[in-house]
Amino acid sequence: MQLRYNYRFYPRPAMRQALARSFGCARVVYNDGLRLRNQAYEAGEKYIPSGDLQKQVITAARHTEERAWLADVSHTMLQQAIRDLDGAFRRFFDSRAGKLPGPRVGHPRFRSLKDRRQSIRFTRSDFRVLRDGRVHLGKIGNAEVRWSRPLPGPPSSVTVVLDRAGRYFLSFVVNVDVSPLPEVEPEVGIDLGLTHFAVLSDGTKIAAPRFLRRAERRLRKAQQDLSRKAKGSMNREKARVRLARQHARIADTRLDWHHKLSTRIVRENQAVFVEDLAVHGLARTRLAKSVHDAGWSQFVTMLEYKARQRARTFGRIGRFVPSTRICSACGINGGAKPLGVREWTCGSCHVTHDRDINAAKNILAVGRTDSQNASGGQVRPGLIPAQPGERGTSRTKCGADAKPMHLDHPVVDAEHDI
Repeated sequence: MQLRYNYRFYPRPAMRQALARSFGCARVVYNDGLRLRNQAYEAGEKYIPSGDLQKQVITAARHTEERAWLADVSHTMLQQAIRDLDGAFRRFFDSRAGKLPGPRVGHPRFRSLKDRRQSIRFTRSDFRVLRDGRVHLGKIGNAEVRWSRPLPGPPSSVTVVLDRAGRYFLSFVVNVDVSPLPEVEPEVGIDLGLTHFAVLSDGTKIAAPRFLRRAERRLRKAQQDLSRKAKGSMNREKARVRLARQHARIADTRLDWHHKLSTRIVRENQAVFVEDLAVHGLARTRLAKSVHDAGWSQFVTMLEYKARQRARTFGRIGRFVPSTRICSACGINGGAKPLGVREWTCGSCHVTHDRDINAAKNILAVGRTDSQNASGGQVRPGLIPAQPGERGTSRTKCGADAKPMHLDHPVVDAEHDI
């Protein structure tokens, strides 16, 4: 499996100028390729293949007076810009054909000079990690990287990223082998929420950190300071960077917290099951800020790839499973319950449930069932002979003197069968 490893580096002024020049060239090549394909579409011509497009906007453009400065940057980096354009068109076409899940992807747009986030990508032939720890980038120079941890293997590509806060990163793509952890017995179901970020099926409740809510005062002051600066001034740019750094600090803190929690859950449990939440729909409600602050999608993605890397079982439960309504003790559907009801008592077995813990237990039960079915287990329970005294049963076939049979499975009402 492929994983991405990010490292911070601090370029000198000369390297910053070279990086800015590379960012601009990649943007121009991307926009030229998009413009040619749009013109071909409007003229009724065929879609321009990637190879022909590279010949026009890179190879031939270098010999023109208007684009002669493209020869000053890495040729590989410009080719990657065209590949990014191909990926944007591929996602657009797949979305229109219904092959891509999620919301519809729009037509590729031109990259703007005002975009605060810039990135360029180098393949293996145009960069290398030196023995002294520096990374050589083609026609840019040697970057002094702050190695927070060693790379697990030789990288296949590296992306240079300049974020909105003015920080530079090197993002390496590395092929990592699956390294299984020792097997353990516990399995866990996770119910995600806002009051508690996660409630586990074993009764553990993890409080929501609410990083954005706790930093709202500092963000408000930084935003007010930005709004008072004249547009186009250097003071406004400095205020913008200060605000971007506040948001970057919040995002980094949330990312670190998600990493630590997901790693602990994967290490302590052999199987992890979560509910497939409609985050995109919840982000349109009045709870949008709290939903984005929680970062459920990022956390679930971490659980999924870490479980795959450590040979653990991971499963998503359908979002339409009534995990809150069902009694985890007897399986009876107790009906819908308002959000204010945090505890309820089952009318059938009279067991009192905590709303979130009960949902986590049901998620674990459904996840185990789906996992067994996917592994070749029995999907439906076997047929159970009916008792001779039951209505509609022929006593002649069962025998009038037949003894009552012991049922290993309880009889479940069809109306409440889940």
